Amino acid sequence: TNCLTTVWRLFKNLSEDQQRYEKQLIFEHPAFVKLCQQLLRDSRRMTRGDLVFSLHAVVNLGVPQNTLLVQTLVRVCQEKLNQLDNRCISVLATTLGGLDKDKNVSALQAGLQLLVEQRIPGIRDIFILQNLMKCMGKDAPVFLKKKLEMAVLKEIDHLTFPNALRVFLALAAMNYCSIPILNACSKKIQENVHDAPFRQLILILEACYNLQYRNVKLFSALADYVNSTACLWDKRQIILFLSAFETLGFQPTELMGIFVEKVTEDPEFLNLKNLLIVLRVYSRLNYVPRDQKHLFFETLHSCLNKYLPQISNTELLKAVYSLCILGYLPHRALDELLQKDSRDELLLSDDLYKEQKEMMLRCVKACMELDSPSFVKPAFVLTENFSSLVSLNLRKAREALIELLGDENMFRQNVELPYKYHIDFEIRMDSDRKKVLPIAATDDHADSSVQRLAFLFVPLSAFCVGTTHPQGKLAMKKRHLNKLGYHVILVLNKKFQEMTNEDAVEFLKGKIYSENAFPSSEVTVQDN
Repeated sequence: TNCLTTVWRLFKNLSEDQQRYEKQLIFEHPAFVKLCQQLLRDSRRMTRGDLVFSLHAVVNLGVPQNTLLVQTLVRVCQEKLNQLDNRCISVLATTLGGLDKDKNVSALQAGLQLLVEQRIPGIRDIFILQNLMKCMGKDAPVFLKKKLEMAVLKEIDHLTFPNALRVFLALAAMNYCSIPILNACSKKIQENVHDAPFRQLILILEACYNLQYRNVKLFSALADYVNSTACLWDKRQIILFLSAFETLGFQPTELMGIFVEKVTEDPEFLNLKNLLIVLRVYSRLNYVPRDQKHLFFETLHSCLNKYLPQISNTELLKAVYSLCILGYLPHRALDELLQKDSRDELLLSDDLYKEQKEMMLRCVKACMELDSPSFVKPAFVLTENFSSLVSLNLRKAREALIELLGDENMFRQNVELPYKYHIDFEIRMDSDRKKVLPIAATDDHADSSVQRLAFLFVPLSAFCVGTTHPQGKLAMKKRHLNKLGYHVILVLNKKFQEMTNEDAVEFLKGKIYSENAFPSSEVTVQDN
């Protein structure tokens, strides 16, 4: 056992290429063959620790699972399962995680799960608990996950930073979102973030996404740390951070600003894959640099032009769509995209993303018209009522508007606009913004003195996490509705539904008659 575990410790610290070479030397060495034969003969006489650690070393050195040696060790572990102490259980659970399911492995896993269930109340070591959580995995029954959670919570006050990292990732491996444990781990991680290696930081963000755990303080601490040490990171590492934040819907503002400078100073590092990630991140999170807006867009556009001869039509569509969301029209790439062959290939394809591609093309065409410098705000916008029925989550708003305005003829609901835009409620007011006008009195004719309000009741997911900063698609819709002559009022639907009826009426009254509802200048892309 000592020989095998020593070989494994030396082996695991080698590079991948060295491991391949050394593995061949080990397997061909006559002493290794004798060692394995002796292990096979003595397996039933070994102590529990020697047995478990031998199996662990043999499996990790790459001895095939279907060999007599591995299968025998698995069966003997099954026979001696009740003799294993907590440490041996932890090591065995780790080993089984690296094996494929077969008859012997499945039987041992089932027995191990029963044993873990019995032993959990007596396990006080968080390292062992997190290892069991990770190894039991997402297929573990809910009651077992709950028991592991309660055992960790008993020891949570003794949580160290390394164990906080392990427990956080173990919850993700188990696909179990325990908010008390995650909050405690997050606090410890925030305090020691400077000690966490790059890979661990990325894994934490991925775990947050998989567990649907949104902790703005944790995200901000990680972003601030990367931002303050940006000069030490490779540009591709920063791209990985930005991509991880984007999947969470969190905008690390300062880090994104620093990365803009890196892109404009040296765009050569942007290969096609990284360019597409950068475009996706900045468009979804709706980040436009204040000082270098034009230079940043031109740099990205120039990089995109460089890859036009080799880019696929789908990738081209994604790139153009991202730039259009940000309010920038990449003319050369647009010409390439809208060529008949490219367009037909995109729309005729039978893949699962056909509807998404159609939506993206529709948005691109809307941007080409509405974001063009030659576009003039129309004096009259043709609209139609999509349906007289109001969805359940908008009934409260409808009733509040009727109570506030006195009559349902004072507003329109479910309004369809050109470019397939939809607004929940439309209200019209006089030029002094003092009086709401009946819809019928202002319909079917142009009147520049009439102020049009568009109410959009939007979900929390339409904003960047922890802010009221609209994400890219909502920001684009708001910008386009402004171009069509509407003053857009965004209402967070979840908070609105939590209001009392009286508060809801007062809230809408404030939005309708407030001067802030009518900005003197046009809303920018990055409107907060």
